[in-house]
Formats: sequence, C-alpha cells, structure tokens
Amino acid sequence: MYFSRLTFNPLVSHQQLAQTLLQDTYREHQALWQLFDTDPNAARDFLYRQVLEQGRIKYYVLSEREPVDRSGMWLVDVPKPYDPKLVEGQRLFFTLRANPVVTVATAEGKKLRHDVVMNAKKQMGFDALPPADRLPLQQIVQDSCVPWLQARAESNGFSLEPEWVTVDGYQQHESFAKQQKRPVRYSTVDFQGILTVTDPVRFRTALFSGIGKAKAFGCGLLLVKRV
Repeated sequence: MYFSRLTFNPLVSHQQLAQTLLQDTYREHQALWQLFDTDPNAARDFLYRQVLEQGRIKYYVLSEREPVDRSGMWLVDVPKPYDPKLVEGQRLFFTLRANPVVTVATAEGKKLRHDVVMNAKKQMGFDALPPADRLPLQQIVQDSCVPWLQARAESNGFSLEPEWVTVDGYQQHESFAKQQKRPVRYSTVDFQGILTVTDPVRFRTALFSGIGKAKAFGCGLLLVKRV
C-alpha cells in the first residue's frame, strides 16, 4: 500500500479546477481515479479524504498502486510505502471521516438506510418538540455517532475510549453519480479520539479497506498516529 498527499497544481486553469471542485464529489472521485486507472470499469482500490490546511485543499490518498498524474492537474508528494507496525494493546490517536448510517425496516418490511443523526432526531420526535426542549444538534451528533462507531470497533480490531472521542463537522451532501437522474444523498461526520488495537490483523484490514459506506465520496479512510 502507498500513502500519498496531493494538492492542485497552481498552474492549472481555474476553469479546470472548477470542473473538479464545483460540480460534486463524484467528479472529484473521478479526477482522483484517473491517477490510478483510465479504465472506467476497473475496481476502485484506493481511499481518500479531502482536507483544508492553511487555506489550501489537499487530499490524503491510500492506494494499492502509486498515483501517476498524466493530466498535469496535481502536485503529488513522493508516495510512501504504508506498512504500519501494529501490536495488541497499542493506543493510537485517530481521525475518521465517515458516513454513519443505520438500517431501518419499514412497515412493509423493506430495509432502508438512514442517516444516524436524522434517525435519532426522528426517534425523539425532534420536530414536534418545543424549541426550548430540543437538544442542540451537536449533542445529537455526538450521542448518536459515537455508539455507531463503537458498534463497529470489535469487528475492525479496536476498542474506543468514548470520553476521548469527539464528533463534529456534520454535513449533508448530494452527488449526481454517473448518469443518475436523482442525486445520491449522504451525510458525513468527522471523528477524532483515542483507540486501542485489540486485533492487529483485523485493524490492519480496517486501515487498508476503510470503515463504513460512501468510500467513493471520500469517506472511510482511518488515519492514525501514536499517542
């Protein structure tokens, strides 16, 4: 695996950048995909996250192959081999942008995915409550998203310290993937906190494969460093 950091080439025209940034995350994903394969039917073998650092948009990318820019649109730092040394009991600081969803059965028996934050608001009858009785949105985000991540911790080879986990940056998005007439709607949140490795093999898989849904839209990449 390779870990890369990308920025936009300042020599690229504003029009070309706007076609990537101002459309939607599907086009952003396609622009990144061109760094690895021009075959539209190829399977995606990378994870990425967009970040804003010092006023500049950057991308962290974890991939099976080294990125190769043929368009001249990117500045690619020298990719670094990614082979983390993991041991049971290791405590790590982590950040994660995720798409937290829960599967809910309808009265007709159909199973639908719901944004966990909106589902929590629905369960508490948020819209019908007097404004003075409504919980702040940030508290709802924290209270619904931390349990969502905890429920996935064991299967991904780690445990959480909930008191050291914060959730913010809740956003709802729309993206017109491929030729779909209706937009794909999804939400994202940003986690950060402390975790403990309980199963190095499973945790390694989580690092390489990501956590949760919407990986094609910049979700799922788990970034870690030593505490």
